[in-house]
Amino acid sequence: MEQIMCGALEGRTALVTGGTSGIGLAVVRRLVEEGAHVIVTGRRQSQLDQVAEELGDRVTAVRADASEPDDVAALFDVVAARGAGLDAVHVNAGLGEFKALSDVTAADIDTAFATNVRGTTLTVSGAVPFLNEGAAIVVTGSTAASGTERDFGLYGGSKAAVAAMTRTWAAELAPRRVRINTVVPGPTETPGLKGLAPGSEDALLEQIASGMPLGRLLRPDEVAAAVLFLVSDQSSGMTGSEVFVDGGASIA
Repeated sequence: MEQIMCGALEGRTALVTGGTSGIGLAVVRRLVEEGAHVIVTGRRQSQLDQVAEELGDRVTAVRADASEPDDVAALFDVVAARGAGLDAVHVNAGLGEFKALSDVTAADIDTAFATNVRGTTLTVSGAVPFLNEGAAIVVTGSTAASGTERDFGLYGGSKAAVAAMTRTWAAELAPRRVRINTVVPGPTETPGLKGLAPGSEDALLEQIASGMPLGRLLRPDEVAAAVLFLVSDQSSGMTGSEVFVDGGASIA
């Protein structure tokens, strides 16, 4: 892929949660290419080890579950120990599954909102003391927040909550000259999307792609390019915005 920017984040420190696969990993790679040192989190140590092996000393890998307060606190202990603060944060850790309303349990509700809402909130609030002047935060949203995707109510509802909170946080953080925006991916070819239909991944991807205006799924690197824009100085006039990278899904 052609690189539009070159060294846009040279000497800066970034944090990417849920950065070991899919969109998060694509973002980690892109920020490293642009000169940032990236602190990357994930729940699986084996995947973190792979990222560290690929990118070497340009990343600091931290095992952390975004839904667990103790893990989030330990993550920011690492940020504090590094002593460089944070210039860019991408809050990407999240999960979802197809579940009809009639099948939803209390445990399902707790799981969805623990990671997507509590985890996002704890990460953003935990990052605030370490944000350098001019820092930018990007939260991963979803087109599912529109509430029109069948059997995806819990995920869509949690992402709608995140979108509302992000707009509020933008107003709260503006006096500190900190920006926060939401990137809204459409269906993107990631392990997470494939995992929604174990055993019938190809059929699911083909079905979703056939309904997209562009006739295909998004690539993780296309979303990563938007995240780079939102954490770079190129978007210095933007906060509280939603940037849709959805292949036209929102107009279909």
